[in-house]
Amino acid sequence: MVGQQTHQMTRSLGAARTDSVGLWLMMTLTFVTGVVDAVGYLGLDRVFTGNMTGNIVILGMGVAGADELPVLGPGIALVAFAVGAFASGLLLRTSPPVWQLRTTALLGGGGVVLAVLVAVLITVGEHISANVQAIVAACIAAVMGEQAAVARRLAIRDMTTVVVTSTLTTLAGESFVQGGRQAVWNRRAGAIALIFSGAVVGSLLLRLHIAVPLGLASALTLVVAAIGHRHLVRGA
Repeated sequence: MVGQQTHQMTRSLGAARTDSVGLWLMMTLTFVTGVVDAVGYLGLDRVFTGNMTGNIVILGMGVAGADELPVLGPGIALVAFAVGAFASGLLLRTSPPVWQLRTTALLGGGGVVLAVLVAVLITVGEHISANVQAIVAACIAAVMGEQAAVARRLAIRDMTTVVVTSTLTTLAGESFVQGGRQAVWNRRAGAIALIFSGAVVGSLLLRLHIAVPLGLASALTLVVAAIGHRHLVRGA
C-alpha cells in the first residue's frame, strides 16, 4: 500500500513538473511572437507575422486606400500563416495532446527557418527590396502558424502564443469579475506582459539590424524545442 501511494505521489509530482515546463515553454514562444511582430511591422512594411487579426485590419484599410497601407504583404502573410497552421495540424491530427517527436521537429524546423532568414537578411544588407520583404514576412508567418498549431494541440490553458485578445478578455471578464485562481490570473497576465515585452525588445534590437531580433527569435525557438524534447518527450 505504501509503495503504491509513493508511486502515485511520484507520478503526480512528475505530471506537475511536466505541466510547469510546458507552460514556461509556451510563454517563451509568446515572447517570440512579440519579437517577430515588431520585426514584421517595423522592418517589413507594416506586416504582422504572428498577429493575423492585425493583418486582416491592415488589409481591409489598405484595400480601401487608407494611409497608403500595404495590401500584398498582409495578404501573403495571412496565406502563409494558414498554410503553416494547416500543415502542422495535418501532421499532428492523429497525435495525442502531449509533447512528442513531431512537436520537437516542427518547432526545431521553425527555428531553423528563422535562422536561414537571418543569414539572408545579413547577406542582403540594409536595403531590402519589397519582394524580399514579402518573402521574409511570409516565411516568418508560416513559422508562426506552425507554432500556433503546436500550441493549440498541446492545449495548455490560456497559452495560444499568438493571440492575446482572448487572453485579455478572460483576464478581465473572468479572473477579475469571477475571482479566478491566482495561478490562472498570473498565467493570463504573464502572457500579455510577455508579448508586450517581446515587442519592446524586438523594436529595440531592430535599431541594430533587422537580423538581430530575428536571430533572437530563432535561438529562443530552438531552445524551446530542445528543452521540450529533453524534459517532456524523454520524461514521458
